[in-house]
Amino acid sequence: MGAVGGRRDIMEHIAPQGPVYQAGTLSGNPLAMAAGSAMMDIISEPGFYDHLSVQAKKLTDGLQRVADNAGVPFATRQQGGMFGLFFAAKAADNFDQLDNCDLNHFKRFFHAMLKAGVYLAPSAYEAGFISSQHDDAIIEKTLTAAENAITA
Repeated sequence: MGAVGGRRDIMEHIAPQGPVYQAGTLSGNPLAMAAGSAMMDIISEPGFYDHLSVQAKKLTDGLQRVADNAGVPFATRQQGGMFGLFFAAKAADNFDQLDNCDLNHFKRFFHAMLKAGVYLAPSAYEAGFISSQHDDAIIEKTLTAAENAITA
């Protein structure tokens, strides 16, 4: 959901008052607006972002435990609902340090997870994100798939 605004003298150039046409696929669509409004209500609830952070930490801590138990060099980064996975002894702090990560191991892990029904970002350079729908059962399923993928 978004909005465009400005000074009256500029906005009067936008259709229908002015000659500048502005449109988008879902511009003014009532269903899109209702969905956007409902999403804003949900993310405005007290504790929403705290819960995302807790769930992302459960996931990254669990992935680290799985890798450690398998003796695989692995590290994670997590901030709020966003996380990163690194097949390296230490998480990358910058782009240059990604060269220290085992990209082939990430590719094998990614494809094994995909085959198990867990959809991760397809590149070791991308971040992952937890949603409000990632409950404990989904995190456990993800960790089981990760254990199978890493030990394979």
